[in-house]
Amino acid sequence: MALLSEKVRQEVENLLKGLKDGLKLVIFTQEFECPTCEDNRMLMEELSAISDKVRLEVFDFVSDKEKAEYYKVDKIPATVVGGKEDYGIRFYGIPGGYEFASLIHAMMIVSSKNSTLSTETKEHLKRLTKPVHIQVFVTPTCPYCPTAVQMAHEMALESPLITSDMVEATEFPHLNLKYKVFVVPKVIINETIEFAGAVPEAEFLKHVTNAGR
Repeated sequence: MALLSEKVRQEVENLLKGLKDGLKLVIFTQEFECPTCEDNRMLMEELSAISDKVRLEVFDFVSDKEKAEYYKVDKIPATVVGGKEDYGIRFYGIPGGYEFASLIHAMMIVSSKNSTLSTETKEHLKRLTKPVHIQVFVTPTCPYCPTAVQMAHEMALESPLITSDMVEATEFPHLNLKYKVFVVPKVIINETIEFAGAVPEAEFLKHVTNAGR
């Protein structure tokens, strides 16, 4: 049974016609131990079937350990949106609900290799000297979460030092406890900086630059 309705599929097909270069969706799964892995794989299979510019690679989280380590994937289901290189864009959990738009957005920016960030933000990101790991905790029903996820992913696209994860909070309850996620979106940067809400680009950048100095 298809996860995407015919209406949504047609809308996605129209959007993906705008893809400039090819991209790949790299997913990590293990159906026996991961209740949502099958649905995530099916979603990515449907997307890859819509456009010949989208290539799907499927790996087992355990048996393909070297690949998981290469992409630094530490939980499943996981989806890496990349191209000829890895831009540090990650989805942990199914990007459903409002976050489906974030997945399509990630595919579009990777294909075009261009973000909507301001020139000033891009220049600041070039000055980072340390790795920055951004985790954005979301739920599928949160209308404000995609703003934070998409901004984090655009920053990852612009800097090889940044890795940005969307983390679907309901699928990883142990991380909710660890990071005290009571509201979403909640952003954790390098385990030391945290804030809640969809903040403006300048404020988000300030937190990222503080972590990457």
